[in-house]
Amino acid sequence: MARPSKYPRELRERAVRLVAEALERGAYPSEFEAIRTIADQLGIGSAETVRKWVRRAEVDHGQRPGKASEEIAEIKALKKENAELRRANEILKSASAFFAAELDRPPRY
Repeated sequence: MARPSKYPRELRERAVRLVAEALERGAYPSEFEAIRTIADQLGIGSAETVRKWVRRAEVDHGQRPGKASEEIAEIKALKKENAELRRANEILKSASAFFAAELDRPPRY
């Protein structure tokens, strides 16, 4: 299970929005300069963290190729459901074999 983010969703969205606005205005010579400066302003430990948020937002908005967050969540849920169904199927197979063996035994009277 993944650990929860130490940064609230609102802060992540604000950081991404600030980076996008700064790049639109041309306030920084490079994207990384904007990311680093905004990470420092918001008290985020690493500029790499903000860079990942920006990349994820770009994928979610269709600006970059990749799987959107919703698709990733759906795939994760389907994998979890698949694993649960496989476990249930194994339990049913074991129970079926047990009861089939019980029916094959001669009665004890």
